[in-house]
Amino acid sequence: MATHRGSCLCGAVTFEVQGEFDSFYVCHCRYCQKDTGSAHAANLFASSATLNWLAGAEAVTSFTLPNTRHSKSFCRHCGSALPNQPSVSMLMVPAGCLDSPINLSPTARLFTASEPTWCKALETSPTFQGLPE
Repeated sequence: MATHRGSCLCGAVTFEVQGEFDSFYVCHCRYCQKDTGSAHAANLFASSATLNWLAGAEAVTSFTLPNTRHSKSFCRHCGSALPNQPSVSMLMVPAGCLDSPINLSPTARLFTASEPTWCKALETSPTFQGLPE
């Protein structure tokens, strides 16, 4: 059984996920854009994995957008996205909060009709290993 570890930006919250991820979606819907402040959210989903908060569970806050299925959990200190359980049978883990590597490529990109026009320019934009000099 796989074990994945993760944390928030400030380190107040740490967690462990026991089990395998079923899917990995990159979502371009407007809700995910607002959530992340970016062009998309990258979330892993598991139907049988279990989540164990190792530290800082009291710092985890959740928000569900009224009249939608859109839900997120985050650290109340630094705002980092954290695992969320939108239903009893589904665990959602933001890919960026994992500290351990995953060997899973995105399953699909969702709501691409909402993708910002500037996303298309990313493929041809210059790249740097760190900050440009």
